[in-house]
Amino acid sequence: MTDRLTTLAASLGALALFLVLFVHGEGVLDPRRNVPRPTTAEPRGTGYRAAFAWLQASGLHAVSLRERFDTLLTRRDLARSGNVLVVTLPGTEAFRSAETRRLQEWIRAGNTLLVLAALADNPAWASAVGGTNVGDLKVLSGLDFSNAARRGQPARQAATILPNRAHVYFTDVGSARAAALQPQNVWSARIPSDSFVLALAHERDTGKALLWTRLLGAGAIVVSGVAALFTDQALPLAGNAQLFANIVGVNLGKAGAVIFDDFHQGLTAAYDPQKFYSDPRLYLTSVILLALWFIWVLGATRLRIPVTRIAAPREADLVRANAGFLARVLPRDLAARRLFEHFFRHIARRMSLAQADGPWGYLATSPRIDAPDLEQLRLWHGRALAGDRVPLVRLYNLILRVERQIS
Repeated sequence: MTDRLTTLAASLGALALFLVLFVHGEGVLDPRRNVPRPTTAEPRGTGYRAAFAWLQASGLHAVSLRERFDTLLTRRDLARSGNVLVVTLPGTEAFRSAETRRLQEWIRAGNTLLVLAALADNPAWASAVGGTNVGDLKVLSGLDFSNAARRGQPARQAATILPNRAHVYFTDVGSARAAALQPQNVWSARIPSDSFVLALAHERDTGKALLWTRLLGAGAIVVSGVAALFTDQALPLAGNAQLFANIVGVNLGKAGAVIFDDFHQGLTAAYDPQKFYSDPRLYLTSVILLALWFIWVLGATRLRIPVTRIAAPREADLVRANAGFLARVLPRDLAARRLFEHFFRHIARRMSLAQADGPWGYLATSPRIDAPDLEQLRLWHGRALAGDRVPLVRLYNLILRVERQIS
């Protein structure tokens, strides 16, 4: 029973280690994986979940775009014109040239693009990917921006946006405020020479423009240098909610929709994490697999490795081992002489005191010993005394046979 409990504890520890390494391990090794992205499905305040729900509660058509911009012209649930697309920079997915060309066609058809770029603010999700790519911003909006290192101590307070003059976007809006601090770098904007851009608002402390608008065909592009301006955390600040409502109200057509670009923030139609984790089949399958795993660990596995018992060596094995060792280090002539010495001592115990002619005389007068055996024994004795090689096994067997003959 103790072994089973020990196995159960070890299996629980292995399961916990698996969960740490593979379920939450990516977030530990890569902090960017746990940074909440500005999507309509994000509940932690950095996304557009509140704005999305607010639009739906107001009876407006709100859409979470989880595909590339190529589909804007072909989707049947969207009107051809009068739509507002909200794009936040930086994203996690790259913009392809084909989809940006289709996006330009979509805007020219009478739609509005609202770009929220992290230039004057630095949300955690923006710093996690290295800040806004000014190349993406130029492709989407037509405005050219550049980043440079800030000299001296950086200004870290959140940017406050003030209108330049009266404009329909700033109706009932005294100011707007970013929900994130300013970045370490400074930026500058360059107005393209081939188009007209209207600066609508500026930053209170520096006086730099932060909100622009330009016409493109029958549509319009609105660019904000503050990314965290209409997120869930930012809507309650100053006049942010009213500013968002004004931009949507001015540009949204009767059959239009407010579209949030969730695809380039990592939320695609092929994978919906909220739907995936809310499916009860996921948890039922996990419980079944864990139950089967515990049954296998506790019931089918062998808890102890069988102990290999080595039998104690027998006397014959010990003699054989010692003999093998001696045979490798003892010269054959010396071993032969020792065999003869033991044999002669045995013969001496059988001889009487009257027999003074030695063991060879005793063996020669014994009627039981075969003459060939005695002759072979004499030959090998002489070779042993001379230091020549003697076959020890045959000599030993011959001595045994002679001893049996005289006994």
